[in-house]
Amino acid sequence: MTSSTELTGQTSLPVPGDLFARHQTIAGLRALADFLEANPAVPVNEYGREYNVYARAEDEAAAVAVVDQVAALLGAEVIDKRPDGGHYSAEKTFGRITYGIVHVPKRRHDEYDAYTSYRHNIRLDPDQDGDKGRAA
Repeated sequence: MTSSTELTGQTSLPVPGDLFARHQTIAGLRALADFLEANPAVPVNEYGREYNVYARAEDEAAAVAVVDQVAALLGAEVIDKRPDGGHYSAEKTFGRITYGIVHVPKRRHDEYDAYTSYRHNIRLDPDQDGDKGRAA
C-alpha cells in the first residue's frame, strides 16, 4: 500500500517497489480508458469491473490498519466479516468501476489451504465426462 503525504496528509512510507507498480497501474488504466474512448466498437463489461487490492502487512493488526486507512481516504465504510470467517474490507464505486481494499485473515488462508489440500489427488475418470480418450 502506498500513500502520498502530499495528497493525503498521511505519514506512512511507500513500500519499496510499490511506486513503480503504482505508476504502471495508473498509466495502464489511463491508456485503457483512452483506448476504449477512441474505439467505441470495442465492447466493455456491461456491469463494470472490480479492482481489488489485498492489504500487505507484517501482521493482522497492521493489515487491518491499512484497510482502515484506505477506507478513510475513500470515505467508505469498513465491512468486517471476520466473525463469520470472512474478510475485512472497504470499497468505493467510481462509475461502474469499484475499487476495493481487502484483508484476508490468516485463519481464512489456513481454512482455504486445508479445503484445497486434496486437489492434486482428485482426477476425473476419462469416461466420466463423456469425452473418451482425453486424459484428465
